[in-house]
Amino acid sequence: MDKKIPLRLDQQFCFPVYAASRLIIRAYQPLLAPLGISYPQYLVFLLLWEEDGRSMKDLRERLLLNSNTITPLMKRMEKEGWLQRQKDPQDERVWRIHLTEKGQALKEEGQKVPTQLIAGLEKSELQLEDLQELKKGLELLIEQLS
Repeated sequence: MDKKIPLRLDQQFCFPVYAASRLIIRAYQPLLAPLGISYPQYLVFLLLWEEDGRSMKDLRERLLLNSNTITPLMKRMEKEGWLQRQKDPQDERVWRIHLTEKGQALKEEGQKVPTQLIAGLEKSELQLEDLQELKKGLELLIEQLS
């Protein structure tokens, strides 16, 4: 039997995910402003602080971005002096992304951002355990949709 979901916004599971995503990004903005970086740039930094020299393809896949989105992002970050794009010596079709000293220097302040965000959320009724459970559910959703 075909169960129809009413075409009402409050009946759609996608809207709370969309709204939460936008509000999370908004919550990050004042924390990232002192570093002078945007939320997408922060995500790139997280991956490069974890492992410098990642390929452009790896960054694109990990961040679920299209080529026409990540290329301008990389160019802006390179223009700011935070990273360098270099061709892989073993395969010139592959671009490797390396942090500069200026990009690496942001790591110390960047490490404070997750703690600051969680501290702000914990002032509400949300607890760290709630956030961890939500994260697991969203990771499962992402896996199913990918």
